[in-house]
Amino acid sequence: MSLAQPMRNAMPIRNAMTVDVEDYFQVQAFAHRVDRADWDSFPRRVEANVDRILAQFERANVHATFFTLGWIARRHPAMVRRIVASGHELASHGWDHTRADSQAPEAFRQDVQQTRALLEDIGGVAVTGYRAATFSIGAGNLWAFGILRDAGYRYSSSVNPIAHDLYGMPDAPREPFQPDGDGFWEIPMTTVRAVGRNWPCSGGGYFRLLPSSFYRAGLARVNQGEGRSGIFYFHPWEIDPDQPRIAGVGWKSRLRHYTNLSRMAARLDRVLREFAWDRMDRVFADLLPATQPELTTGHDASPVAA
Repeated sequence: MSLAQPMRNAMPIRNAMTVDVEDYFQVQAFAHRVDRADWDSFPRRVEANVDRILAQFERANVHATFFTLGWIARRHPAMVRRIVASGHELASHGWDHTRADSQAPEAFRQDVQQTRALLEDIGGVAVTGYRAATFSIGAGNLWAFGILRDAGYRYSSSVNPIAHDLYGMPDAPREPFQPDGDGFWEIPMTTVRAVGRNWPCSGGGYFRLLPSSFYRAGLARVNQGEGRSGIFYFHPWEIDPDQPRIAGVGWKSRLRHYTNLSRMAARLDRVLREFAWDRMDRVFADLLPATQPELTTGHDASPVAA
């Protein structure tokens, strides 16, 4: 694999606000306790939480990218249409939160093709962005980029260049790069470089676990010190302190999932005020080929039984 030289964003410094649309029972931390076959037995809270996020973004005059599971989109098509109607970018998070590094190439191909087709049918817009579940593209499955390109995607935001027990590719570039030099871009999660290593600066669990001043200082350093855009991500369940608790999970999973849920919405409001935000496809428009925002043919977007 040949990596293109990282490319600096020449646009005014805006950051990409992103939402990984999945429900509380679908997270990696609970995968050992919750079987996918049982997902339909859990009360779904994702639609109400996404509506709260849409209202929060509207108040802040912010547009974002919603990386959405196919499993969720099939069951909540009206929610997907509201995301699009509100001016946000619709993107793929894969079908059912299966880690990309646990799939064989053909299974991965079917997953990303099926998800993109469903999202486009429901949303009526071109879907060109992808984020792997749990940032699960790394050194062992770089073949995934070629499959994404062939499936019609134009970019991925699936590499987190940090060391972590669940994911990470610490030797990856910190800035957008072309894995194969063919026009397909990987836009990695934001990190800050200090004391010889990369530190996370992309939101998510770290944003809830640590004082929010850590994140704000890191993003300011990326914007002002490095002159480039950053990425923030979170999940709908992170603004939902009243979600049902999953029984039988270990202390580490409980810590990661439940800490500071009640503070998340207010913390998010602050970063929405203090930094400039937009959709992935607009923040990184200098990298990505122009795409048709609306499909020219309509499709039946009725949900299909799983």
